[in-house]
Amino acid sequence: MVSRKTGSLIGSSFLLCLALLVSLSLPVRAEEKTIDVVIETELGNIDVRLYPERAPQTVANFLRNMDAGLYNGGQFYRAVRMDNQRPARTTITLIQGGRNLAKKPLTAIPHETTKMTGISHQNGVISMARLAPGTADTEFFICVGDNSALDYGSDRNPDKQGYATFGVVTTGMDVVMQIQSQPTNVPMEDPSSPVKGQIMEHPIRIFAVSRK
Repeated sequence: MVSRKTGSLIGSSFLLCLALLVSLSLPVRAEEKTIDVVIETELGNIDVRLYPERAPQTVANFLRNMDAGLYNGGQFYRAVRMDNQRPARTTITLIQGGRNLAKKPLTAIPHETTKMTGISHQNGVISMARLAPGTADTEFFICVGDNSALDYGSDRNPDKQGYATFGVVTTGMDVVMQIQSQPTNVPMEDPSSPVKGQIMEHPIRIFAVSRK
């Protein structure tokens, strides 16, 4: 019988190999405009393709933040895995990060649902973090595996509005998974916090985000 630790390592290795072999992208419609950007981190680069025709407000907001330099010096600080979330909740697996906290965020944007964009939270998809709908500003996350529980209509959140997807990783999922594997379990002031056990002991720096 394989131990839990060994099984976890085997599973992680399989997913890493899959991420390295598969080039991710969404089906591009005829003459559809896309924008390629690169997220430079201390563990390597993550190339992302944005879809401004499907998620115009969300893409414009991300580019606005990027052009303002808000992500330069930011960090990925949250890693959600199978081993650090409450089993009673619908499972999600992702990494989350955002702006340099020394820089003031810009105005929050209206919420564009996955029903509007047609982009589901699948492996490599990038999406905006939020509290209530319409509060997203700079925080974003990248999915590892199927996270359709974050789509419009899901009851994971009481409002059932899901999160705003706007692009997909084309190369660099190996970097995403290295970030996701970082040690977590930073103590929380609120023991009931939904992110308890998911905050990295050593957040991964974002050097810059720029157009390719």
